[in-house]
Amino acid sequence: MKKRICRTAAAILAAAVFLLIPVQAEPTISASSAIVLDGATGRILWEHNAREQALIASTTKIMTGLLVTELCDLQAEVSVPSAAVGVEGSSLYLKEGEVLSVEALLYGMMLHSGNDAAAALAIYCAGSIPEFAEKMNSKAAELGLKQTHYANPHGLDSEENYSTAYDLAVLTAYAMNNPEFHQVVSCKSAVFGSRRFTNHNKLLWRYEGAVGVKTGYTKSAGRILVSCAERGGRRLIAVTINDPCDWEDHCRMLDYGFSAYEDRVMADQGEILACVPVIGGAEDGVDAVTDQSLSVPLAEGEQVELRCELPAFVYAPVLAGEQAGWLSVWVNGVKTVRVPLYWRYTVMEGA
Repeated sequence: MKKRICRTAAAILAAAVFLLIPVQAEPTISASSAIVLDGATGRILWEHNAREQALIASTTKIMTGLLVTELCDLQAEVSVPSAAVGVEGSSLYLKEGEVLSVEALLYGMMLHSGNDAAAALAIYCAGSIPEFAEKMNSKAAELGLKQTHYANPHGLDSEENYSTAYDLAVLTAYAMNNPEFHQVVSCKSAVFGSRRFTNHNKLLWRYEGAVGVKTGYTKSAGRILVSCAERGGRRLIAVTINDPCDWEDHCRMLDYGFSAYEDRVMADQGEILACVPVIGGAEDGVDAVTDQSLSVPLAEGEQVELRCELPAFVYAPVLAGEQAGWLSVWVNGVKTVRVPLYWRYTVMEGA
């Protein structure tokens, strides 16, 4: 039997990390609520009333666009139904019976903010707007958006159509991992036949690294903006609700997120983070490893602790690649990120 020394996680992992990063002033903004979120880890870098429920206007279309990319063939053709004609607000001026591709309607909805395009896509995807709203709410529940509810696909004012800055940021971080969604919202302009759509998101031209996402406005909701920017391998999400100075505020918020925080590697892919004793095995222990590199954005002086959530022992056989437990990252005493750990190799039963 091969003998292994199984060290505890505490013996392997550094208990604290102190960083020397210049202190950055927190942004001063005009929004009723706002947030800056790290797109990779979901860590909140800065927030202001971020859990306050509010009308969200056309940023509703983030969920609509996500579901369209997940559920529909973008090259399929859609015959515009009568229920999608004459929808109030921003419009592509669709005509009943007009045939467009799902892709064209998607670009028209996300770039030009066409409410009629949103209605046409919802009816095509689910058969009716109420049925599509059910799909929107099911996806919101799946993503853990606890303060979000949808009543329609376009965001026209409804007391049953609301969210928070935090939920919008979480949704957007998820959506930006979808290549088709990312491609659409980062596009400055698109042409489909005689139709040309120009993105309403001015940050695509004004802010270095901006790659989306969606504007929104109604008189009741005010100006709403969800943005995303990528620099140096990092992706940040910013959200403001009811903000008369949203373009300037997003530049300040994103600048703060990029400058005040720096990604630090917590664990490399395949790194051995702990060894767990094996009872009745051909070896005494089995290593637990990550299947991906883990980095966390940290600011100056933040204290970091890594904790392995693993069983005290396991019985043979142990199979390589099966989940062993979890690795959690605690920043200043708060659990910030949690990723799975896996067994590094197979340990069969001993003779």
